[in-house]
Amino acid sequence: MALTTNGRISLYCFCVSLSLILIPLTRFFGQTFKYVIEDYWLLLLLIYSACIQVFFYSIYKPRGYAYKVAWRAGILGQGFGIGLVSAVLTDSSWKVFGIYISILCFFHYSEYLTTAVINPKSLSLDSFLINHSREYGIAAVGSWMEFLLERYFCPGMKEVWWLSLLGFLLCVGGETMRKMAMLTAGSNFNHIIQSHREEGHVLVTHGVYSLTRHPAYVGWFWWSVGTQLLLCNPVCLIGYTVASWKFFKTRIIEEEITLLNFFGEDYVMYQKRVGTGLPFIRGYRLEL
Repeated sequence: MALTTNGRISLYCFCVSLSLILIPLTRFFGQTFKYVIEDYWLLLLLIYSACIQVFFYSIYKPRGYAYKVAWRAGILGQGFGIGLVSAVLTDSSWKVFGIYISILCFFHYSEYLTTAVINPKSLSLDSFLINHSREYGIAAVGSWMEFLLERYFCPGMKEVWWLSLLGFLLCVGGETMRKMAMLTAGSNFNHIIQSHREEGHVLVTHGVYSLTRHPAYVGWFWWSVGTQLLLCNPVCLIGYTVASWKFFKTRIIEEEITLLNFFGEDYVMYQKRVGTGLPFIRGYRLEL
């Protein structure tokens, strides 16, 4: 399926921004480049990122809405690239934080790009999920603060490599599950719970939907838990698990009420065959 104009703009800006990962390669051009990169690589990446944003501004600002797409995709591409470079060039636990930043930026950009592919009619700036909610932003900042404080006062906490590896695998698995769900549902997928049934909206029960009724939520839940395992954040691990579980429990109940209204007996039978996929969440059940 061909990308919409805004989808193409986002992909172009993400890839152009990601080009900053080439800067560290200049250290192989000679000793002078090597010393500069080793001492000032982060400063160089930030300067390069600023130049890219100026370029996007000059190209897309006259086009209004396109610039809003461009700078968001650009920031996420830059974050993804800086995270990758940090994972390679830094020492000890900073590698873990770099991987986390890359995972975070890729998740948000891939939400927009996948929506552009499967359901362009619903594509908006909200599809980046950057402004998901105030609580989401507070939780993210809280996890960064915990990582930095614990790294400063007890650096050994951030070098439990088997735990970080487990978190990384959960992030990859959760991301894969969510994107498989979106691609399988196609135009039936929407980030916003629908109050009325759109033309062509069908009940999807095949693929990953044959394993769980809400694979996109299952993927997001384990992804969020995985990010805190990756960072070895014990406090936020508990907080994220509880908060995510409560959020998805409420979300699933709200969504299943609408699905029962849309599909009636077909959805009731689907509920009997397939679980929600999240622990201790049954979803909404009709009382007969």
